[in-house]
Amino acid sequence: MKRIALFIILFTFYLYPAQNKNIFTPEKTENLIQKKYSGKIVFLNKKISLENLKESDILTSTTFQENKDLDIHVFFDNSLINYLHQIDPALNTDELLTKGNFQFSFYVDKKLIYQENLNTGAGTPENKKYKTTFRIPLISSKNEDSWGRYLWQRFYLAHDGIDALAPGNHILKIEIRPYLKTSSVKTGPIITEGEINLSIPQKNISEQQIAVQPVQPNNDWIISKEKFNVEIVRNLNKKIAENRFRNITGIAVIKNGKLLLEEYFNGSGRDSLQDTRSVGKSFSSALTGIAIKEGFLTSENQSLKEFYTLNEFKNYSSKKENVTIKSLLTMSSGFDGNDDNYESPGNEENMYPTDNWVQFTLDLPMTENTMGKTWSYFTAGVVVTGDILDKAVPKGLENYADQKLFQPLGIKDYQWQFTPQKKPSLAGGLRMKVLDFAKFGQLYKNNGIWNGKTILDTTWIKKSFTNYFADNKDFEGYGYLFWRKVYKAGNTTFEAFQCSGNGGNKIIIFKNIPVVIVITATAYNQSYAHAQAEKIVQEYLLPAVMSK
Repeated sequence: MKRIALFIILFTFYLYPAQNKNIFTPEKTENLIQKKYSGKIVFLNKKISLENLKESDILTSTTFQENKDLDIHVFFDNSLINYLHQIDPALNTDELLTKGNFQFSFYVDKKLIYQENLNTGAGTPENKKYKTTFRIPLISSKNEDSWGRYLWQRFYLAHDGIDALAPGNHILKIEIRPYLKTSSVKTGPIITEGEINLSIPQKNISEQQIAVQPVQPNNDWIISKEKFNVEIVRNLNKKIAENRFRNITGIAVIKNGKLLLEEYFNGSGRDSLQDTRSVGKSFSSALTGIAIKEGFLTSENQSLKEFYTLNEFKNYSSKKENVTIKSLLTMSSGFDGNDDNYESPGNEENMYPTDNWVQFTLDLPMTENTMGKTWSYFTAGVVVTGDILDKAVPKGLENYADQKLFQPLGIKDYQWQFTPQKKPSLAGGLRMKVLDFAKFGQLYKNNGIWNGKTILDTTWIKKSFTNYFADNKDFEGYGYLFWRKVYKAGNTTFEAFQCSGNGGNKIIIFKNIPVVIVITATAYNQSYAHAQAEKIVQEYLLPAVMSK
């Protein structure tokens, strides 16, 4: 029998040699707490280093408070790189680090609420090779900078965690697995897990905070007499009052060209100028269309060489000569600029500190991407569209926008963000009242007509609301500085094109229903910002205004 057992062991090792061998030697486990809780997650209500962590610090239950610290220490019996190696022994170290990380699963009362494959860039390579424990601040009273805080926000605010943790007593459980994404996503077994009993206190909300706010007169809009589901809107207001939807400042719904719903929150009001960030980009699209309609630009197919002497800028390339206005409007110019990649030379954060944003953009190198084919979010390119307009239209862009767009719409009170050259920046930051943003959206819904006057050609609107990247499965589509978005309410889908800005700001123009929705918010740089705006639209506003 001993010979048979030895043969089985040797045969197994022969078949699976890599799985039985680490490619890096993990750190030694010497801390007593770490030894005891290997394979476990422990919860704490304050920041404590592993060296100072005591048994008495570990929580099994607590009253949940969003302004107090909630920390976890996670303990493994191996390092991440070795777990990943067990999933796919054929990959080398660099491949493992660039294709894999931890998968987090959040459960409330045994129900899976949110699961995320952590971005492969989270955490350092050295830690992934050797560490068998680390601390993650989920909630930090001091706003500690950590990917863990943003992970928690995605669970809690963007993916229903806040609803699952309703007032009362709940069990929160977290599981961590390793994952690899090659041709498909592969996960390993649970490598650490832990749970805590949370008591969620009830919030006191007044009737005044919940009540639907009546639409006041004298607002340049005809007030709609159509009915909507008041109870749904009351429930929305309650969630905003309870801070379950955060940093919302204004909501307006236009139906059949009339003002149906108008509400303000968090100290904002009808006369407040809302900073909607990149919502302003879509105004560049409109102004380009107006300039073409009036003959100040020939078409969106004009190239940069018609406006700039490009060999005077850095990184000259013949490809740069042929970049078109259209490719800047569709964010597919081929410039080496991607705001979603912090290492990109053309990332907007590299532009703002410079003293000439247009020169910054035109100095950028070109990529190998074919113009018009590869989409990447490129704010600096929109700055160039503004500069082209400023050169092309009489008396400059600021005067032109006022005369040809804002005055015809009755928009009198607004503020531009300016470039260092004191020109309107079409990168974003245009501030307006909620109801004035609604006018801009309704102009598109009216096929470019306002008060009987044609401001935009219908052909331009059709081009603007065309998805030029239908084969890109990573997002729903993009037109001329408008995002394509498909909303779903119940079993019905609603296609829209929308202006969208940091913080969760939206002007949504629905294609097949007579509705325009504006949401303004200040959840800048928060991971939940856009998700909560989409939830407000899908679960509250559309059901409320489309219900029979």
